[in-house]
Amino acid sequence: MIIPKPSLNHDERHGQAIDMLVMHYTDMESCDEALARLCDLEAQVSAHYVVSEGGEVFQLVEESARAWHAGESHWRGHNNINARSVGIEICNPGHSNGYADFPARQMKAVIRLAQEIIDRHSIPARNVVGHSDIAFLRKIDPGEKFDWKACARNGVGIFPFEARPMPGAELAPGDKGTPVMRLQTALANWGYGLKLDGDYGPKTKACVEAFQRHYRPTNLDGVWDNHCAGLLAALLGLV
Repeated sequence: MIIPKPSLNHDERHGQAIDMLVMHYTDMESCDEALARLCDLEAQVSAHYVVSEGGEVFQLVEESARAWHAGESHWRGHNNINARSVGIEICNPGHSNGYADFPARQMKAVIRLAQEIIDRHSIPARNVVGHSDIAFLRKIDPGEKFDWKACARNGVGIFPFEARPMPGAELAPGDKGTPVMRLQTALANWGYGLKLDGDYGPKTKACVEAFQRHYRPTNLDGVWDNHCAGLLAALLGLV
């Protein structure tokens, strides 16, 4: 059951087809507080859906309209993410308020809702992303506790379950040159909006952390190691 909770914070897609699904967390102390903000005209933010800790699903914006959830963002060569995506806000206190596990009932509701959205719009698996994927310099949600593996097992997104480490692929902040350029190119080929400059500086480190947050959440050190290299190679081989 979807509960209507209309927000005025939306506008037109202007004919842009939907081909992305973006997961967020609310980063607020309560779901009621998050709903109030997402419906506050002065806040100028919204999402299509909000999923409570108990698995209730609220619809704030019709999918035919453009909700204001992504902000400045980039994925696979596109910057108009709000226009081409559906946004799901998942109630969670976030890193600002004592980041909590996502309850099983909530994850089940998110997966079920996502399956329906993906089916309606034929969204490619690699276009099911987190806010941190499309805005890695600004955002870290839905964070390392979000169960991307469970999502992928249920047809929501993609995960490199068969990945194997790639020896000799280590890179770290401060490195420069052709190996870094190759890494940046591979991350950009997957979808990240990363500048190709051959410098493993703060921006590349933030991008690596976003990748780790999604695909290797047990170690968010911003260092590119054999495990990360194997994960990315497996992802690129799946599409």
